[in-house]
Amino acid sequence: MQEAFMKHDENGLDMELADSLTDNLLEITQELGNSSDIAIREIQIDLGDHRSIEGAIVYMAGISNLYSMIDTLLACCKNGAQQHLNPEELLGYLENVVVSSGTVEHIDTLDDLFESLLSGESILLLDGCKRALAIGTKELIGRQVEEPNVQSVVRGPREGFTEVLQWNTAMLRRKIKDRNLWMETMSIGRVTKTEVVVAYVKNIVSEEVLEEVKTRLSLIDIDAILESNYIEELIEDKQNTPFSTVFNTERPDVIAAGLLEGRVAILVDGTPFALLVPALFTQFFQSSEDYYQPANFSSLIRLLRVLSFGLALLTPSFYIAVTTFHQEMLPTTLLYNLASQREGVPFPAFVEAIMMEITFEILREASVRMPRTVGQSISIVGTLVIGQAAVEAGLVSAAMVIVVSITAMSNFVLPAFNLGITIRIIRFLLMILAATFGLFGIFVGIIALVVHLCGISSFGVPYMSPFAPFHLSDQKDTLVRFTFPNMITRPKVFRQKNLVRQKRR
Repeated sequence: MQEAFMKHDENGLDMELADSLTDNLLEITQELGNSSDIAIREIQIDLGDHRSIEGAIVYMAGISNLYSMIDTLLACCKNGAQQHLNPEELLGYLENVVVSSGTVEHIDTLDDLFESLLSGESILLLDGCKRALAIGTKELIGRQVEEPNVQSVVRGPREGFTEVLQWNTAMLRRKIKDRNLWMETMSIGRVTKTEVVVAYVKNIVSEEVLEEVKTRLSLIDIDAILESNYIEELIEDKQNTPFSTVFNTERPDVIAAGLLEGRVAILVDGTPFALLVPALFTQFFQSSEDYYQPANFSSLIRLLRVLSFGLALLTPSFYIAVTTFHQEMLPTTLLYNLASQREGVPFPAFVEAIMMEITFEILREASVRMPRTVGQSISIVGTLVIGQAAVEAGLVSAAMVIVVSITAMSNFVLPAFNLGITIRIIRFLLMILAATFGLFGIFVGIIALVVHLCGISSFGVPYMSPFAPFHLSDQKDTLVRFTFPNMITRPKVFRQKNLVRQKRR
């Protein structure tokens, strides 16, 4: 190997390209372990006067689509023969004249070469030239755009993000056709070198929030980013809380709406779930469908979600507290019915609830992991059979089965899946408090929960905004939604540059 490969540090980083084509190709194949998916197409460029220059096109099979580019090069190289060019001039000629489609970048080091090559770009090397060209021939292979599986709606767009980053950014461009929609790309992950896009609307977003997002992303030093949750855990506010301070979604319309409110979106290559910051507690009760239905209907549905949140959180603990400590609160007839049901049950209400909740969690996880063809039927049959058998065997009361069923159904009403997971965690803690202190324990737990929520922030924005601190003008789109003519301004909690979203009529 010639000394032309100059190493700038002990780890061999930033190795300059050699002026020998053979040495460059040898270094590439050795560094990649002679992998079978490396494709090298050698070409001979005739310059006339019995002179020629050897060249090579290096690409990765399966992630590069360079057939049209190769045909163009082979067809046009003869035109370069009449120019009597040296290797440096020929490389510039090929860049400016021959390669007319796709992006073209200069490559000076092996690190840049490998990053481009492994991203799907094709590398054009010439003998006698210490530079190369990275030609954009990336093959976009992935799942086609289809309806989201997790966040489905009755009325609204049926498209969802895919695993291909370029398609996701294109879907955002389709929804926001404005020059102020800026997208900045960075590479995160020492090994995976995953592309991450930060998207925002320049004339709306808060500069403080944007700079905070960029700073946190720049401080990430990890070997791999395989899904957006890696980014989410690394940039979220360091607070001991089960509540998510970063919102994730697979719907482009949700991201577009967030950008127009002054939020910042983070899109990660290889996953259909994009991130949106800052995130507020009220945001997890809102669905994109709320804005595609009449305001009165959307407000009713939101109130129903808040009620479902309370039922999913408190129903088991309230049942435990009342049946264990506060039987006098129940009507006499209902008390007699519950007592008769529990007459043959050997366990206290708390143990009943724990058994049924754990059983339902097992069934829920099993239905997710099972093949789709049998998962749904097995989960339904398993729930009915186990519930009925447990009641007939005298292990649990029929009332407890009803309580657990109401809790489970209420949990699925919430549009944000990660909020449902948080409820499941807190529900067990409240059940323990109810079994220990009764209703007093539940009230203490609720107060502690509210205080905790009021102390959380997301990228400098209070998590409970616009309730704490209270913003009267922002109440138009929280628990209820006003009509669009009444929502003149954007939410003020994000400290945007431009608060006015429409003119008064």
